[in-house]
Amino acid sequence: MFSRILICLSLIAASACAVAKPLKIATIAPDGTAWMREMRAAGEEIKTATEGRVELKFFPGGVMGGDATVLRKMKLGQLQGAALTSSELATVYPDAQALGLPFLFRTQAEVDALRAKIEPRFRAGLAEKNLVALGISGGGFAYVMSAKPIKNNADLVQAKVWLPLNDRVTETTFAMAGVKPVPLAISDVYTSLQTGMIDTVGNTAVGALAFQWYTKLKHLVDLPSTYILGFLVLNKKDMDTLKPADQLIVNDRLGAAFKRLDAINIQDNERARATLKKEGIQFYVPDAAGVAYWQAIGERATARLVEQGVVSKEILEEVQLELRRIRAQ
Repeated sequence: MFSRILICLSLIAASACAVAKPLKIATIAPDGTAWMREMRAAGEEIKTATEGRVELKFFPGGVMGGDATVLRKMKLGQLQGAALTSSELATVYPDAQALGLPFLFRTQAEVDALRAKIEPRFRAGLAEKNLVALGISGGGFAYVMSAKPIKNNADLVQAKVWLPLNDRVTETTFAMAGVKPVPLAISDVYTSLQTGMIDTVGNTAVGALAFQWYTKLKHLVDLPSTYILGFLVLNKKDMDTLKPADQLIVNDRLGAAFKRLDAINIQDNERARATLKKEGIQFYVPDAAGVAYWQAIGERATARLVEQGVVSKEILEEVQLELRRIRAQ
């Protein structure tokens, strides 16, 4: 009798000490990038602080497929979370694109101030879609980069321009400029640059280096076209399986990691710009007339996006109101 009790107690203890099923999270970010370093570090902190009850398992480099595939796997329970850009997340929550509208920002200071006001709305909107935003990180400004000089709209119209799949914001902006882009998954961009299927892309300086696209490019239009925002989201049902105390630990550790990432990304993009110049990429700064032309394109594209319901009128009005207030200060 006594031995049976000991056996039962040992089984209960073993069960209590068992490591929980890992939360599998997919990302397109290549391994070795700042994003992956910070996420892995946060994952280790979470595992230690929860005594192994919560483990994050990352699948970098797009090995789980594109954004549509990843979101489908999350619905099926094959993945619990993903790191997605605002345009990739837009199929679930369209207003995630509100800070990625064309030619919206002029400076990083504007971005920082507006994010502080708008991100609580993002988190609430994602919660309505049964997603928990574990972190939101600024990836930096995207620029047009090309194999041939792009100094005006005529040059862009003649270029073979990449269009990210399902990116309605970029698609509408190009349409307003009379450009007929080539839609491709991000995983196909490098090969397409090699073969000449495309010769013009949009990305951050860090992204151009990380994906090795810069080796096929020679020119950069030094005017921010959009701002890239990244989201780490988890299925709410999977978050709810964690103990409340463990949920606090996950939010705390990842929140701290994303604050570090914001600072790192700003520094890394500045260094990446310098690296691109050293690698022979020519930077072209548009004159005042050129800037005004592209800002007008952005305004028309934004109006069309609202008409089409790609982003809501409510969030656009909030963004514009806050941006006017920030600039007035």
